Amino acid sequence: MRLEGKVAIVTGGGTGIGAAIARRFSLEGAKVCVTGRRKDVLDAVLKTLPTGSAVACPGNVVDPRDVDRMVALTLEFGGKLDVVVNNAGAGAVGGVVGHDIAVWHETIEANLTGPFLLMRATIPNMMRNGSGSIINISSVAGVRSCPESAAYCTSKAGLIMLARQVALDYGRRGIRSNAVCPGWVRTPMSEHEMDELGKLIGKDREESFAEALREVPLSRVATPDEVANVCLFLASDESSYMTGAVIMIDGGSTVVDAGTLAFRKSP
Repeated sequence: MRLEGKVAIVTGGGTGIGAAIARRFSLEGAKVCVTGRRKDVLDAVLKTLPTGSAVACPGNVVDPRDVDRMVALTLEFGGKLDVVVNNAGAGAVGGVVGHDIAVWHETIEANLTGPFLLMRATIPNMMRNGSGSIINISSVAGVRSCPESAAYCTSKAGLIMLARQVALDYGRRGIRSNAVCPGWVRTPMSEHEMDELGKLIGKDREESFAEALREVPLSRVATPDEVANVCLFLASDESSYMTGAVIMIDGGSTVVDAGTLAFRKSP
């Protein structure tokens, strides 16, 4: 098994991408601390994992006390810490003008401050062990602007730079830090977004997905497991010389040049 003997924290592990990562890590031999704000959801995820492979720690990554508790429980459960997955986050809609300031702060805290707090709390332990892999779940929205998404895009772009800063500052101590940038992934959050989009354009969920993916080269939505597969690679020793990387899992959406699509001839 590719993660045999490793111990990991996965934030936002109750649903979607986080749950898929926790599942894949545990099946590959890791001990996993699964965190999130809802205890019942975390408990449901644990029931799907191999017995004794995981523990749940309810809490909010923007609260330093909760973060310290997550780290302490992980060390108690696994005896060390090898992998951190910063997956917890929040979406937000709004341009700069008229953006609700409370929503702005909440988005920055969830998507950027939370990962900062967890890295600040876990890197010292990793340095004592001489190694560690930090996987930051950003988004294609961290490298490409999206309409009416000022807080979300800014926070995800900031997370990419934070990942690279950690790679620079702590690489000599054996710490690797990378950013993963999914495109559209079928999760409860994205399905809700498609339902809301559908109300605006008069389409159902699947038609809305199709509209959003119309110019994506692979022409389909990703599954959470496809993101988890990349995270497994980054958590394993197979990626031992990778740090500071920004990895797209987007079906090719970021290779598209929107300005010339109208001139493209169908193959």
